[in-house]
Amino acid sequence: MTAGVKIERALLSVYDKTGLVDLARGLHEQGVELVSSRSTAQALTDAGLPVTDVADITGVPPILDHRVVTLHPRIHGGLLAEPTKAEHRADMAEHGIEPFQLVVSNLYPFLSDPSVDLIDIGGPAMVRAAAKNHAYVAVLTSIEQYAPLLEELRAADGIISDETRRALALEAFARTSAYDAAIVSWLQEGETLPRHVVLPLVRADERLRYGENPHQQAARYRLRDTTSWFDGVVQHAGVALSYLNLYDADAAWRCAFDIGASSGNVPACAIIKHANPCGAAVAGDLATAYQRALEGDERSAFGGIVAVNRPIDAETVERMVAGPQADVVIAPGFAEGVVDALRARRKNTRLLEAPPPTPWTIDARQVSGGFLLQEPHHFAATRDTWKVVTRAAPTDALWTDIELAWRLVGHVKSNAIVLVKGGQAVGIGAGQQNRVESGEIAAKKANGRAVGGASASDAFYPFPDGVEAAAAAGVAAVIQPGGSVGDEAVIRRADELGLAMIFTGERHFLH
Repeated sequence: MTAGVKIERALLSVYDKTGLVDLARGLHEQGVELVSSRSTAQALTDAGLPVTDVADITGVPPILDHRVVTLHPRIHGGLLAEPTKAEHRADMAEHGIEPFQLVVSNLYPFLSDPSVDLIDIGGPAMVRAAAKNHAYVAVLTSIEQYAPLLEELRAADGIISDETRRALALEAFARTSAYDAAIVSWLQEGETLPRHVVLPLVRADERLRYGENPHQQAARYRLRDTTSWFDGVVQHAGVALSYLNLYDADAAWRCAFDIGASSGNVPACAIIKHANPCGAAVAGDLATAYQRALEGDERSAFGGIVAVNRPIDAETVERMVAGPQADVVIAPGFAEGVVDALRARRKNTRLLEAPPPTPWTIDARQVSGGFLLQEPHHFAATRDTWKVVTRAAPTDALWTDIELAWRLVGHVKSNAIVLVKGGQAVGIGAGQQNRVESGEIAAKKANGRAVGGASASDAFYPFPDGVEAAAAAGVAAVIQPGGSVGDEAVIRRADELGLAMIFTGERHFLH
């Protein structure tokens, strides 16, 4: 690397001309010679700036519908030459090549309008050449870089530092790699599990407070040139977020919105502890939904994540401050004065305002030496396809609890059993190695509150003992996928116990 490079000659070739004239004028004021391709050159000429057209250097006009413009030795030689090497200087003299010290190029907008015509060739070639030769060339690939470059030029008498050129090269290669990743994805459009998956991730935040444990470093990443729902989150109060805060907040947020929407777009609350719901409820108003979710398992709710699908009002705040402290409260908004009230009485609770959760197209999980990919978890089967397989059938009122229990069990780690009564999760058994123990845990937490309600199992009951555990909790109906070789015995036992049983035909394991 050099001790800084004096910018004397710049190649400007951009699709998006936002900020171009101001940049070029600033370069011209620094005595920089401007070279541009046709449309960019015209924009600079129209602004009264002196510019040399690329065609005047190459001796070749744009050809093949503008597909070949800058792909020429006198351009790429000027980008790749190392002026300190005698053999490079000899080649440059023999072939009439002059060096560039700056390239400005943003690419065809393939990401926003994918098509063959918008697969940029000349732009990435210039960007990569300049980035490779960043010891002698600076490269700008986004409008946000224009002002800082001019500021550095003006402060350093036209010299760009080694650190800046290296940082710009890094961003250039990251941009072209993301661009290629988008093309790879487009060429496999419609394939659920494509052969090639390229994920250009960029760190979205400063490093998080810590990872799963305080001795682990962590950060949030997102796909480059895209945004997730968390990019729209505003933190109003509380200490910095940790890895598990984000992980659990995501689970809580999706759960609250899902059960609210599936219950008729009603107020809903989900309280998450270690990625599992410990309480969830729907109600006619948010304060009641929160209170009933809390009562589902108040002891486990301490230090949990509270997510609601409605802006938090004053009545809900009063319920919250009377209950256990949450690590995070996440909502689509806060009524006037609510943030101050919560901040004053729950100083360490992180208050997050967030947009609705956004769907994603593929779910990835790391395993040793690679990744497992699948479609994201979703509910495909609907009530129209479910089957009542017992002599007893649910009442209209009971169906409401059945549907909520089924929706909620898909958000609980397997093996999962959920007991619901009156729109409230009264018992949740999660993450056990056998389904009977999950049912027993759920029944113990319900402590008699599940009588007349519904039980949901995320997978089929292989034996009648799981149904017997549900009946012992007092429920009137059981919903499960079905599909076991033991279904006949399970159904027979449900009939003996007087339970209604519904088969959905769809398993909802969550690991």
